[in-house]
Amino acid sequence: MKKICILGSTGSIGTQTLQVVQNLSDIQVVGLSVQQNIDLLEKQIVQFSPKKVAVMDEKKALELRKRIQGMEVEVLSGLEGLIELAQMDEADLVVTAVVGMIGIRPTLAAIEAKKDIALANKETLVTAGELVIKAAKQNNVQIYPVDSEHSAIFQCLQGNDSNNISKLLLTASGGPFRGKTKEELQYVTKEQALQHPNWSMGAKITIDSATMMNKGLEVIEAKWLFGVTLQQIQVLIHPQSVIHSMVEFKDGSIIAQLGEPDMRVPIQYALTYPQRRSNSYSKLNFFQRDTLTFEEPDGDTFSCLSLAYKALEIGGTMPTVLNAANEIAVAKFLDGKLSFMEIPAYIHEAMAKHNTVKNPSLEDILYTEQWTYEYLESRWKA
Repeated sequence: MKKICILGSTGSIGTQTLQVVQNLSDIQVVGLSVQQNIDLLEKQIVQFSPKKVAVMDEKKALELRKRIQGMEVEVLSGLEGLIELAQMDEADLVVTAVVGMIGIRPTLAAIEAKKDIALANKETLVTAGELVIKAAKQNNVQIYPVDSEHSAIFQCLQGNDSNNISKLLLTASGGPFRGKTKEELQYVTKEQALQHPNWSMGAKITIDSATMMNKGLEVIEAKWLFGVTLQQIQVLIHPQSVIHSMVEFKDGSIIAQLGEPDMRVPIQYALTYPQRRSNSYSKLNFFQRDTLTFEEPDGDTFSCLSLAYKALEIGGTMPTVLNAANEIAVAKFLDGKLSFMEIPAYIHEAMAKHNTVKNPSLEDILYTEQWTYEYLESRWKA
């Protein structure tokens, strides 16, 4: 019986992970964490009987303790509680599905406790990739990617020597605005940006897909996960989202991983690796999916992708600025305070003002995050 802990159990990845667990008979959930959605967490506690849960919001944690009096579950709170949950003795694997840089500390804590990681938190590798990969190697910990693109690459590399990689081909749907011009994107609404053509995801990642920042962040993740250079990563627009990514080897051979767009498939592979298990999810029918097309991304119109490449090229703390500025800009767009095309402009401004720290420590990374927040908030108020 594999025992898992899910950080971010009420979000899109967290809830789908629990659906996967329901479909399998040999995975036990021993820990769950949320930001503040204790209504759904309470239902998850009743259904999955974890030993510990963590609630980031202290007041919500107190309320949950009152609600579940008499149940055999310990309620932790705050960042300290999240870290304690990530290190709990009972867990074999920690699914990191929280959104934002809050995921870095518990992920590192889980690695130090020698827990394998099913990684769905982009910010962890985007901002602290070197630290995380180094810690994983030192502690002999495996990192299983949950993102469909990185899971696809991971699967393509099984049985292949990674030294033979020529390049990684990261596919992208192009989002709801594929083919649009800058002029056409000036007045798009939040509702339009949240209508992803293929995937069902949370609001923030859906907006990131619309701006193509999501793909930019995945480029940075891929560099750390697979030990390749920036020049070995190529993004392809693939509107059908059937090929989830590919690997080209030095002899010219290309191996691709295909399937219907369903996040439960890469989640299941991360939970059951190296086994493949049966499930009832939709399977790919080539007679219904008879056309697969590819396009070059428009890095001028969708400049968030270009900014991500630039941040990775500069390195150091610059990817942290990219990520933090994007979080702020997307939040303001969702609140109706920024236009869609102002998102990359705000990110570019923060990157231009930042003095990069090379080979940053965790403290440098967290300080840079705070600097970015403060700079952009002061810029907004001005």
